[in-house]
Amino acid sequence: MAIIARLAAGAITLFARFITAVRADWEGIEPVPRQRVYFANHVSHGDFILLWTVLPARMRRQTRPVAGADYWLKSPTRRFIGRDVFNAVLIDRNRDTRASDPIGQMADALDGGASLIIFPEGTRNETDAALLPFKSGIFHLAKARPDVDFVPVWIDNLNRVMPKGEFVPVPLICTVTFGAPLRVGKDEAKDAFLTRARNALLSLSGVKQGNA
Repeated sequence: MAIIARLAAGAITLFARFITAVRADWEGIEPVPRQRVYFANHVSHGDFILLWTVLPARMRRQTRPVAGADYWLKSPTRRFIGRDVFNAVLIDRNRDTRASDPIGQMADALDGGASLIIFPEGTRNETDAALLPFKSGIFHLAKARPDVDFVPVWIDNLNRVMPKGEFVPVPLICTVTFGAPLRVGKDEAKDAFLTRARNALLSLSGVKQGNA
């Protein structure tokens, strides 16, 4: 199974590069194998695949996307891709049925040496706004692991590659831009951190923050 998963990972990354000609722009940080939490904008189910694809191989192997269990456990194929190919941290988004604390799951993954990919909007942005308001999870994770760098990542153009309701991707060039890392301040309030993190992500998009 491990061999099949590695082959599938290679095929997925090759396909992502073929369709999007994706390039990484490391504006505020170097691509070195250091533990990080990458937080990105969310417009498509393919977001984490594109971010994961542009990471150097050594970093890719230690980076786990955080994703909704309801989506990735829906079918055997999705389960294989989510669990075996990407080793995702699968979160039960239903507060009434979840057996594990999502922040605890992510903290445990960090304690195990992994880096993470998270989407602090909490759901795909299908509006005209550049970003949805951030959920509080990114703040609580930053407080739980204050020595970990949180890196803003802007994924550009993927919503045009896979428009809503379409199943055939449209070949377009995509860019994944990595910004300068940030950490939560010792006495920083939740709202202040969420605003700072959101503005850091918006600054990579070229969208004026007042128009977001």
